[in-house]
Parts: sequence; structure tokens; C-alpha cells
Amino acid sequence: MALRPDREKNRFSARARRYARVGTNVGGVAARVAANRVLGRKQNHDRNALDLAAALGGLKGPIMKVAQMLATIPDALPAQYAEELMKLQSQAPPMAWAFVRRRMTAELGADWEKKFKSFEHQPAAAASLGQVHRATALDGAPLACKLQYPDMQSAVEADLRQLQLLFAVRRRFDTAIDTTEIAQEIGARLREELDYRREAKHVALYRHMLADEEEIRVPQVWDTLSTGRLITLDWLEGRKLLAHKDDTLATRNRLAKALFTAWWLPFSRHGVIHGDPHLGNYTVFDEKRKAAGINLLDYGCIRIFPPEFVGGVVDLYRGLETGNDDLVIHAYETWGFQRLNKDLIEALNIWARFIYGPLLDNRTRTIADGVKPAEYGRREAFRVHQALKQKGPVRVPREFVFMDRAAIGLGGVFLHLAAELNFYRLFNEAIADFSVAKVAKRQKAALDAAKLSSPAAR
Repeated sequence: MALRPDREKNRFSARARRYARVGTNVGGVAARVAANRVLGRKQNHDRNALDLAAALGGLKGPIMKVAQMLATIPDALPAQYAEELMKLQSQAPPMAWAFVRRRMTAELGADWEKKFKSFEHQPAAAASLGQVHRATALDGAPLACKLQYPDMQSAVEADLRQLQLLFAVRRRFDTAIDTTEIAQEIGARLREELDYRREAKHVALYRHMLADEEEIRVPQVWDTLSTGRLITLDWLEGRKLLAHKDDTLATRNRLAKALFTAWWLPFSRHGVIHGDPHLGNYTVFDEKRKAAGINLLDYGCIRIFPPEFVGGVVDLYRGLETGNDDLVIHAYETWGFQRLNKDLIEALNIWARFIYGPLLDNRTRTIADGVKPAEYGRREAFRVHQALKQKGPVRVPREFVFMDRAAIGLGGVFLHLAAELNFYRLFNEAIADFSVAKVAKRQKAALDAAKLSSPAAR
């Protein structure tokens, strides 16, 4: 249905205002960096990073989500910038009750309140794109209703346009990494997160893939109470993951193993990953007053890969494990890396050995294995950056972006739990019967069950 002229004008005005605010705030940092470079002044990276984080944090909304994504992609931004952006937490002010009522009326009709036994006025959580309210179904079932903030599509498009300014800041320093496809991938995933009907299909996809895993719970979608901008799910009762960081090692290991399964099983068998595995997306459910497993709470950022990409992940692992350079090169080519040469491959292998390190080490260990959490991966990222400054640039393929980000995010969760597992054994069990053909067959069955299109069709 076409927008009325006045509404179209309002959307355009809102987007224009956001362009101006983001452009002014971020552009001011970029201009300072450029001026210092031209005049030969020493860059104050710490000050620039603080100012950039303050500018983005003041804006709230999607640009903060973009900034947090960038902060988890190694070397997409200088270290000082990444550190400050990692501190950004979504603090979008929640919608007032009067506004929530109007939004719910727009989604479910004027009689929407009669469709619930109860609906809490105060949100249980407020995020960058929407907020969650606890509710009760007519039959007494507890519900979680995620309601999107108004005009998020305009805000997202405005912020994605200005994402180029963030990368412009980075280009003031060096051109070791070509960020073109990083920006494209972030844009594609963020637009998907606005589509709650798609998210509902993601939930169905995970219910299919993890149906046999008793230690992992996936909610059910309430279709009659969901729309494109409202998704209603079962409320899964649980405690925050960090509430268990001081539990016994056996409990922490059980939770970490469930997390490993929740992430690696869908990927190794179906070519699907959760692209945002941070602490807030999990809670722990209890049985007989003991931590028994994990609840998966959010399904907005899901990445579906061609089966061949999964083959590249396994090939790279096998290549590093056996010292087979041809297999390593084949893996990078499968992922989409171009203009490969010996020096570039050696630089990429620094990061690959870091990511695969725990999976190549056949013993019980923590993820960090004695490295301080604050220093985890920093040395390797610095070495990669220095190598690429001399031998690059390298264009990071789109499909690599969220795979890498998710692996880092999952590692961060393991760091907090301080779990001690044989990751080598867990990974090899996950890929024991691997073949690209089997992944393709399982993926098709899972996507058909969730009524989702294949990656090729998208």
C-alpha cells in the first residue's frame, strides 16, 4: 500500500535529519584525523576513539548495532576504536505505554488487548531495534512480545549510508583491508533483522535443527500474535549466563558444551550460524534446582551459507591440521578470497591458526589457555594487520564476515564461563560424517521445513 504524501514526507525528513546527525558527529572525527594527517601532527587515537563512541552512543538505534558489529570484526577499525565501540551497549529509551498501545494497535488491530490475558506495560528489555514485553496468552502460557520501534527502516537505511563514514575513518590510517564487502554484508543482515516474519522462520529453522538436543531450548512462535514488526514467542524462563560463572566446573562445562552444540551443530550439518552469539542471547534453565541447559532467545541475525562454504571451513581445518598447503589455498578460494599469494596466505593463516587453535589441540583446555581475556586475540590481530600493511590489501569476502564475528563472539562466551573442554574432540565429532553433499541435503530439508529460500535463491 502506498504511503500518504504527508507520511512519505515525514519519513524523508526523519531520514534526512538522521543523515545530518550521523554525518556531523562521525564526520567531525574523520575531519580531525584527516587534518592531523595533512599537517603531520601525531594522532591522538584514544581521544578520537572516545569521541567516536560518544557520537554513536548519543545517536542510539541501528548505528550502535553497526558499531558493535564492526568492533567484533578483527582490524575493521583501529584497536582503540574497537575497544571503545565494544563498550557500547544498546540503551535506546523504551517506548512509553501510550506509544506501545498505538504500535500494538497498528500491528494487531484495535482489539489487540483482548488477544492476551495480560500484557505488561514496562518492557522486560529494550534493544536497538525494538523492545520486549512479557505477556500471558489467553490459555495462560507466558509470552515474550518483541515490538519494533517505529520507522526503523528509515533509520537503518540512513545509518547504513553513513556507515561509509566509519570506514572512511579507517581508511585515513591505512588500506590493509578492503572493507567493501564488509559493509555490504552488514547491510544485508541488518535489513533482515527488521523483518520479523523472517525471524519467525529462523525460529522454525532452529526448532527443526535442534529438535533432538535436550540441553537446548528453542521457543515456539505464536503466529496469530505476530506480524512483520511484532514477533511473539514462548517466554523461556531462565537466569542470565553470567549468573553461573562461579558455579562448579562441571556445571560450567555442561553449559559450554550446550553452547558449542547450539552453534556448531547447525553449521556443520546445515550450513547455518547464529551471527550474534553474545551473552544476552542466552539464558540458563534449571531442572531440580540445577543448571540443566540453555535457552536460545534471539533469531534476528541468522546467516545461511552455501554448503560449499562449510566445505571450505572443514578444508581449512584439515589443511592446517595436516600441513596441506594446497587444501588451505583451496579453502580460502572457496570462501572468496582473491589475488592470493604466499605472503597473503601466511598472513591469513596467522588468524586462522588463532581461530582454529582450540580445535586443533587434542587436550582439555580453556579457550584462552592461559591468555588474559583482555589480550585474547590482540597479538594475532596485530600481526595480521602488520603483515597486510606490507603485503595487502585484502578484500574480506562477504560470507567470511559473520562467520568470523560469530566465532569470536562464541569464544567470548566461553571465556566468561572459563570452561575446560576438549574442543578438538567436540569439533571432530561434529564433522565426523561431513560432506558437502550431506550438508546440501540436510540444509534443503531444514529450509523447506521452515519455509525459507536457499542461499542461491536469495
